Amino acid sequence: MASETDPWIAAAREILGEAVVDIRAAIEASPAGMLNDRPAGDDTNSIAVLAVHSMHSTRSWFAVATGAPLPARDRASEFAATAEGAAHLIAVVDQARADCEALLDDARVEDWSVARKTHVRPSPAEGAAGNRPDHVAAAWALAHALEHLREHVGQMALTAQLHAAKRTG
Repeated sequence: MASETDPWIAAAREILGEAVVDIRAAIEASPAGMLNDRPAGDDTNSIAVLAVHSMHSTRSWFAVATGAPLPARDRASEFAATAEGAAHLIAVVDQARADCEALLDDARVEDWSVARKTHVRPSPAEGAAGNRPDHVAAAWALAHALEHLREHVGQMALTAQLHAAKRTG
């Protein structure tokens, strides 16, 4: 088990827990019919997409950070995800959280500066050729996992607010 005194692991566990509470709140605040709604058209993401993508991404980056084997991942399917209802989506989120917590429990990171292999990641810049580096520091992977997760949690909260405005509009 990971050392309870490792501040990186303790912080990751706390931030993950808070994020999941916020994800569940956004899911529960949205009527079932709105979980798959893309609030500003096809170029935006539904709460279902954001929940599935953010949790799968977090699990993947936690694996990188802790040196665990990279999980199989179909990123494109994450952005096509739909939910049958709130209970279904919460079950997906809870399973991914359990997977993330298991990675943290099993972490044996002694040097957070060690380079870790990532998935192939295309460069996001317009017209940029090639991919991003395929190795990052373990600390970078953990910090990125958490900032990326919180970014999408904020988007879910905003989407839930848009849904509420539509209902009362």
